Amino acid sequence: MELIIGLIAVIIVVYLSAQKWDRSIKAVLVLVVIEGALRKWLLPQASDLMYFLKDFVLLGAYLNYYSKSRYFQGNVVKNSLIKLIISLIGIWCFFQAFNPSLGSPIVGFFGLRGYLFYIPLMWIVPNLFQSEEELYNFLRWYLILVIPVGLLGIAQFFSPPSSPINVYAPGEVEGVATFGGSTRLARVTGTFSYLSGYAVYLGVCFGLLISLLSINQVKKWQIITVFELFLVVVNSLMTGSRSVVFANILFLLGYLTIRIFSQPGSTLNLIQKLFIPGIAISIAAFIWFRPAIDAFWGRATTNTDLTERVGDSFSEPFKFTKYKNLDGYGTGAAHQATPVLRKALNLPRGEFIPTYFEGETGRIALELGPIGFCLWYFMKLVIAFNLLRLFFKLKRPFLRQLTLSAFLTHGIRINGLTVFHHTFSVYYWFLAGFIFLLPRLEKLACWQEYQQLQQLWQFYEQSSDLSSSPDE
Repeated sequence: MELIIGLIAVIIVVYLSAQKWDRSIKAVLVLVVIEGALRKWLLPQASDLMYFLKDFVLLGAYLNYYSKSRYFQGNVVKNSLIKLIISLIGIWCFFQAFNPSLGSPIVGFFGLRGYLFYIPLMWIVPNLFQSEEELYNFLRWYLILVIPVGLLGIAQFFSPPSSPINVYAPGEVEGVATFGGSTRLARVTGTFSYLSGYAVYLGVCFGLLISLLSINQVKKWQIITVFELFLVVVNSLMTGSRSVVFANILFLLGYLTIRIFSQPGSTLNLIQKLFIPGIAISIAAFIWFRPAIDAFWGRATTNTDLTERVGDSFSEPFKFTKYKNLDGYGTGAAHQATPVLRKALNLPRGEFIPTYFEGETGRIALELGPIGFCLWYFMKLVIAFNLLRLFFKLKRPFLRQLTLSAFLTHGIRINGLTVFHHTFSVYYWFLAGFIFLLPRLEKLACWQEYQQLQQLWQFYEQSSDLSSSPDE
């Protein structure tokens, strides 16, 4: 009966999502933020179903979008290199989904989700927004979610680790991560199921907020943006995650460095513009959130494994080739949810992987082998390069800053979780779609300006003719 009810719920969600693809895509971006709240507090008994909720919504959006021939033609997507690489990756991943080492192709098809399911977002995003203003308004309102999520994070930090608001999915309070000295403080997760999802969300929001601060906004939205940035910075410290804090620092340094070389005059103005908000955020954080700063600093200085973990992310793929040579263990073999899937469906165990793995680079090398690993990371490099090239190509300030933000978000996390992190997978391919969306929006904006100038010129000519007419 539970299976039947779940199946009916899935069909309803897919059907409703297939009614309007653009609304469903935007809903997916919101579900990324609130999914954990559904799993932890509202529907913990249906935690596994909620984990896949955004996938069902996305499936409905795909069905609706690709059923329309004018979208399916994809005439806004011109980059043949990206198409070729993704096609090769798709072929290789399908090949590895039937790898005998998996024990069952069901595991392989589950593993395909992380590699391929979110890629179509990159082709859909170019048609999702019809003007620069529409994109700006969406991002502005989407980032409003930072306020309730950030305030929840503050409440979690100042609550005991055993508090109901500090649980993990599905409503589990055991094993909640803590940090600090003698007084153990909860490492906050916001509305996300676990800490890693919240860390990714904070990093993406940090980049988008810096982009918004770089452009001229009305006073009200400038204040709101600064407050959102304050919440992101404070919550980043409260997670106790060194990766998110260091990634934000690298982002800011990279953002200013690239802009200094490409736009020295406007960058100095930007630094002056950010100086006062930066001082205000620092003072407020130091006065009101000193425990978070002390706890993070203590964790960052006592744990010295960060360099080793970063080094392993680059060295593991080469070490793991000795196990299967040019082959891999198959898609899904190293996924964290695979043991649960095998147990739930009573699937064969598959071939044992005789090594410890944690980082994504090592997992992809184990699953796809050296060939698939090289294809996958070559694709990520090509996408990042295209974003950087687009930054130097675009002329409109807002679109340029968004491109730079997307490039740095991709570049800084080049060896981070994408396939094995369903939150960042959505953001990764959404931002990758900027390669095709932003040039289109710039062309539309330039065309609209050209039309307006033509109308003004026609009006001027008509006015000149009337003023010179003898009848007048």
